Amino acid sequence: MAEQHTRNWRVGSAVALAGGIVGLGIAYVLREKATPEPGYRLLVSEKGLEIRAYEAVTVAETVVQGERKRALNEGYQILSHYLTAKSRPGERLPMRVPVLQDAGNPMGQQPPTFDDALGESGWRVRFTLPDDRDLPAAPDGVAVVTIPARRVGVASFHGTADDARLAEAEDRLRGWLERHGEKALAVEPEYAFYNSPMIPPPLRRNEVLLALG
Repeated sequence: MAEQHTRNWRVGSAVALAGGIVGLGIAYVLREKATPEPGYRLLVSEKGLEIRAYEAVTVAETVVQGERKRALNEGYQILSHYLTAKSRPGERLPMRVPVLQDAGNPMGQQPPTFDDALGESGWRVRFTLPDDRDLPAAPDGVAVVTIPARRVGVASFHGTADDARLAEAEDRLRGWLERHGEKALAVEPEYAFYNSPMIPPPLRRNEVLLALG
């Protein structure tokens, strides 16, 4: 009888713990869904594939050499120090989404900033910035630039954004754009990540963006 009671208690505790973790994950998802992101007009949409017209957006960017995932993590830390005023004087800036990553000069950015530093294994990481306040000067290794208004093709998917899934989303997007008579510019794709590591992988939102002519 005592063994059965202990077993029931353990099962109940495990269920309660799992429920608490799920509840915490849902709370984080809802909070991150409320995080502002750049404005755009939706032009075409079909099963996770879209064409969007984005407004101009200001970003902070840095370039990190090496493997993509490691570069994303290192670039995120550099830019978060800019946002939280750890690498500069002044007040904190609010976080916005998405975090962007690319290996080239997407969207026809003018003027180029760190393009010469990209090299063959460089990755640019970008944070979108608020457009309703004066922005503090960037420290060494960070630039604040404006990406002009543009049209992009977008493939969205949920889960872990490993290299294979990003490549699959890019291939799917290129084929879909071609069938719609759209031509992507000859630039590298841009990746957009909308969630923190605290969000369970199945709930994470990821995108591949291709600039359109």
